[in-house]
This record gives sequence, structure tokens and C-alpha cells, in this order.
Amino acid sequence: MNILGHNIGVCSWSLRPTSEGDLVEKVRALELSHVQLALRGLLQLDDAARQEAQSRLRESLLTFTAAMVSFAGEDYSSIQSIKLTGGYVPDDRWDERRELTLRAAKLASEMGIKLLSTHVGFIPRGNDSHYASIVDRIRWLSANLAPLGVDLIMETGQESSNELLQFLNNLSCKNVGINFDPANMLLYGSGDPIDAVRTLGRHIRHVHIKDAVASKKPGLEWGTEVAFGDGQVPHAQFIEALHTVGYTGPLVIEREAGDDRMGDVAFAIETLENIEGQQRKPVDPPKGVRNFE
Repeated sequence: MNILGHNIGVCSWSLRPTSEGDLVEKVRALELSHVQLALRGLLQLDDAARQEAQSRLRESLLTFTAAMVSFAGEDYSSIQSIKLTGGYVPDDRWDERRELTLRAAKLASEMGIKLLSTHVGFIPRGNDSHYASIVDRIRWLSANLAPLGVDLIMETGQESSNELLQFLNNLSCKNVGINFDPANMLLYGSGDPIDAVRTLGRHIRHVHIKDAVASKKPGLEWGTEVAFGDGQVPHAQFIEALHTVGYTGPLVIEREAGDDRMGDVAFAIETLENIEGQQRKPVDPPKGVRNFE
């Protein structure tokens, strides 16, 4: 499915599949063929089971826009808890998460997937004593993913767009970019998503279609995720901003809350179709101007 000049996909974890076959069935029911694939479940299988699962996915002829890796021990119960436990920031988790990321990148490479997304964690401010170590950790990952032909793409959300841009400039790693999620900017209270697209434009390699309502205490309490089309992300302006910065990649629907995931993904597709319909709607000529077509 192509809307607004983009391939439309869905995050595998949003559909809560019970098996590879169930994932394929749900994706097909949505009339989609593009998927961002969570790898953690596959990595937990033994070699034989993993090879079998990979074969089923290969036979499905789905196109995988990117892979995703998450980590045990990440606590999303509050913004404060994920700040302490998320991504590559905790010193006591770095070794295991580094190795899991490398395993995920190798698996992605085997499957022909060129992008691996993750939340790297709350990046400390530049004047924080821990900042240099986070820069070093992401550079290590960049150097070890490069021979595999895999780019690391960082989820937006925790930092302001200016802070994230400074971090990317300090990294100076060609194979590290952004998985842009507009809802996360609202959920974390880290800034306006449209301004963030403009700031981070050239670094955006993959985009999530997700929506949210901001918290009344931004940065202290979570906002609320809602189906794309029901929240405060300015939907048409978001797509326009992506086009303005030259983004031509997939738009991948993510839904991490709610009891009707299939319905919410379908609603997101309808929202995108409505935006496309509005863009195609003919503009009436100004009064007094004749149309000679």
C-alpha cells in the first residue's frame, strides 16, 4: 500500500502476534505488505527454531522496513523510571545490551534488513559527566554495525530536537540516524513534533505514524497515546514537514495502547488516506477568474 508517496507499514509488536503466521495473517488483513519487525522474540529462540521462523517470514514475501530491539529491565511505568533504566544509559546493563544489539544487528543483516531501531535511553546533557560515555557507547555500536551493513536508528522522544541534533553532530557516525516518532515528543513532553522534523530532517531514516495527547505536566507525567487521527499531532502538517525535509521512506504505524489494535491501525490508514484526498482536492479558482479547461 502506498499513500502520499510512501509505503505504509505497521510495527509487528503493535499487532501482538502469537506466531509468525499470525503476524502475516494480520498484516495481510490490513492490506499491507510492509512491517517493522521486533527481533527480541526471535533472538530468544534456539538456532533451529529461529531458522524455521526466519523461513516462514521469508516465504511470506513481506517487506521489512526496519528491525527493532528492546531490552529486559526497561521500566516504562513512569518517565522517571525509564530515565533510569532505558537503553544504553545504565552502566550495569551496558555489556548485556551491547551484545544483544550486536546479535540483533547480525540477525537483521541475515534477513536483509538495513535499519535497526531502539531507544538508546535518556541522553545526558552535554555538560553531564556521563555524556562522554554515552557518546563512546553509540560510537562502539556504530563501528560494529557498519561491517554488517546495518544502520542504528534512535527513537525520538526523550530529548529535545536540538539536544538530539547536538548528540548526532558529536557522534559524527554516518550509520546512526533517527527513527522519528511524533507522538513520543508529546508523550515525553520534549517539544513540538513539527519543529523537530525541521531540525532533524536530514537524519530521519524511518518514521512512525503514532499519535498522542500531551500531559498537563509535560516531562513529569506521561501523555496519553491514542490512535493516529485522534490526538494532537498535526497530521497533515506532519506529512508536509516530512516532504519539506525530503523524507521519502516508509510510514510505519505504531500502536502500543488500546484494546483494538487492528481497528486503530485501520483508522490510521484511513487518516493518511484522508490527508492524501485533501491534497488531491482541486482548488477553486479565485472569484473573477475563469477556468477554461
